[in-house]
Amino acid sequence: MSRKALFFDVDGTLLSEKTRRVPESAVQALRQTREKGNLVFINSGRTFCLLQEIRRLVPADGFLCGCGTCVILDGETVYHRRIPAQRARQIKAAIPEYGFDGVLEAMEGIYFRKERPWIRPLAQLKDRLAEEGAVSPLTWEDGGYAIDKFCVYADADSRRQEFFDFLQPDFQVIDRGGDFYECVPAGCSKATAIEWTLKRCGIPKEDAYVFGDSSNDLPMFEYAENTVLMGSHDAVLEPYATFVTRTVEEDGIAYACQQLGLL
Repeated sequence: MSRKALFFDVDGTLLSEKTRRVPESAVQALRQTREKGNLVFINSGRTFCLLQEIRRLVPADGFLCGCGTCVILDGETVYHRRIPAQRARQIKAAIPEYGFDGVLEAMEGIYFRKERPWIRPLAQLKDRLAEEGAVSPLTWEDGGYAIDKFCVYADADSRRQEFFDFLQPDFQVIDRGGDFYECVPAGCSKATAIEWTLKRCGIPKEDAYVFGDSSNDLPMFEYAENTVLMGSHDAVLEPYATFVTRTVEEDGIAYACQQLGLL
């Protein structure tokens, strides 16, 4: 049998958003499919610095990070797209100007404003990441760092359309629901990262399998021919799913790999 390439989203796919853990069944499934000769890649909206626990737990051949802004294969960074410094400064000023708050993300760290976020979900996110030791001591008010992508949260006073117009044409805005928006440089996506990786590894598109659950997985579901949708998922992915598995908590990864002959 030909070697397969498996691409896994993290949150809601490998990692339970209820327990904040990767099921042992998923870890074993990834280990077994690699023993069979297949390649395993993490394909996440998270930047590399936010994958420390996943890297410790999950056996993988590479990490496709930040919605395609960074590709790391066998420990080597083979692709990395940065937001130009001047544009990054404009973005930092525009986010609060248009009534948003957010987090700036890079391979090396994630950066919040110095003052506490006034939008509750963002404040909760900052607290959780701080507990995990993932928040950089540098803030928006500091300089000396580059960013790859960013996320913003809105409230009733946010001027959404004006801000989204400001981001054109060099950013794609992904509506994640709940007034949460992921902003990625145009031309980068989970699909572009897969395409690049397949060419690098010499694996045909028909031998790629993608696993996901949320709206930022849409590009890879549109791109791939073998698409595994988690039991709990965003409905936008349903038209592109070739296999619907169980939820994370119901050992959905292991079940799908078994049913699809990947173990």
